[in-house]
Amino acid sequence: MFAVPFSTAVHPAADALNAELRKLILDLETTAESQRNPAPVMHIPAGLYESDFTFFARKERAVQQLRDFCWASLGELIQALTGRSAAQMAQMRILSHTWFHVTRDGGWFGHHNHPMASWSGVYCVDDGRPNPAVPENGVLTFPNPLQAANVFLDPGNVPMEPPYSHGNYAQRLQPGQLVMFPSWLSHFVTPYRGDGTRITVAFNCWFSQATG
Repeated sequence: MFAVPFSTAVHPAADALNAELRKLILDLETTAESQRNPAPVMHIPAGLYESDFTFFARKERAVQQLRDFCWASLGELIQALTGRSAAQMAQMRILSHTWFHVTRDGGWFGHHNHPMASWSGVYCVDDGRPNPAVPENGVLTFPNPLQAANVFLDPGNVPMEPPYSHGNYAQRLQPGQLVMFPSWLSHFVTPYRGDGTRITVAFNCWFSQATG
């Protein structure tokens, strides 16, 4: 009861794709073509760069390959959860916001969700080689959405294992991995500590149904 759908997928040729994406995203961050979000709603701390929300509209091959992978993976998930036929899926039209984050030592992202969308996802281009000595380093974290789950804890319920446990779910992203979840589900990213560059691409999606 009250299950939250959650899915991951791994790009079959992630190394080559991520090399292209990494170069492009770092170029966009530092050149006059910067896509920095002009009016962020969330606090953007030191160590974090957030682009505007049009990344998948770009024409570079790597961006289009990533978009195709994300939309195909999300389509498979939706079809599995809804029982829609291939013909019904073909009638759905996807609308989206898509952006990237570049995170360096000390960067993080606060607790939030995406209430005006149905599905969200995060793709890892580069995990930044987080310092393994730092616990929960740069982890995508989902607080338990069952608000009453922790009202009373004792030996009879604390030891329950996932998916029935009371704790948060922490996803340590790996390069080439796509994580998909309902947009209402709250999440945050813990501070990243390391000497690398952590790069992720995220999306929010909502759908319309073609007629005629």
